[in-house]
Amino acid sequence: MRFRTVSLIVMPSTDRPVPTLPPLTALLRVARAAARAGGRRTLEAFGGRVDAEKKWDGSPVTATDRASEAEVRRVIYQTYPTHTIVGEEGGVSEGDPRVRWIIDPIDGTKSFIHGVPLYSVLVAVALDGRPSVGVIHLPALGETVDAATGLGCHWNGRSAHVSTTSRLKDATLLTTSVRALEAEGIPFRRLSSATKTQRGWGDGYGFALVATGRVDAMVDVGLKIWDSAPLLPILEEAGGRFTDWAGERSITSPNVLGSNGLLHDSFLRLLESSEPNPRASRARSGLRPRSWSRVPRQRRPVP
Repeated sequence: MRFRTVSLIVMPSTDRPVPTLPPLTALLRVARAAARAGGRRTLEAFGGRVDAEKKWDGSPVTATDRASEAEVRRVIYQTYPTHTIVGEEGGVSEGDPRVRWIIDPIDGTKSFIHGVPLYSVLVAVALDGRPSVGVIHLPALGETVDAATGLGCHWNGRSAHVSTTSRLKDATLLTTSVRALEAEGIPFRRLSSATKTQRGWGDGYGFALVATGRVDAMVDVGLKIWDSAPLLPILEEAGGRFTDWAGERSITSPNVLGSNGLLHDSFLRLLESSEPNPRASRARSGLRPRSWSRVPRQRRPVP
């Protein structure tokens, strides 16, 4: 029997190893630093004359919004130059699809324009589509509320938790705009008659108050993904809930409820009999789930 020698040529693999995802502690540290860097940029103009223009959705934008986002992006790219970033003003910079940073450089631009210190810089990180890190930084107040999944929620470095109020009649409820709420079919009187106190401490500041136990719930309308993305991990890690008005965990629904959890179902029942305005909801939502078509693409900086 004869044997033939067979030569095997082994070709080197062209597949690059998939990098591991950064730990949540590292992502949170960078998110906090980025939000504070953006906040410092806003303080350079806060309290002075601020000129604004209108965007495609009718909301105001200023040069400081754009400068703040540029600073947030700069800090993120210093550590993670290959990650995807979605910014309200700068659009999408595509990168590693598993890690998506989501930025609102000034949440509460109307407050900022009027010299009211209740605006914030919002930064979130979604890992494989799951909101996992959130930061609400309030530059003019010197407050930061942040969280990462499994690591708890913190307010200026100390542990934060939602309130323990369990009865609607004892609750303090916030909303950003009564007019916008009623445009969605929710008579504000229905909410005010069921609760003890109502205030208009809105935008990200209101949700920070819920997460730190200073108020009990906030109902809001017209949120976009950069508004909601940090709120879900923050409120859940603080012991509360963040959902749409159907009770589903979501960062893409325009109409949302954040609460201490104990009151959540009671508030949902107050909201479920609303008569929604579909046209208004579509106009305010900005983005549909799994769609980034309304957000412009942006070229990535050269690392």
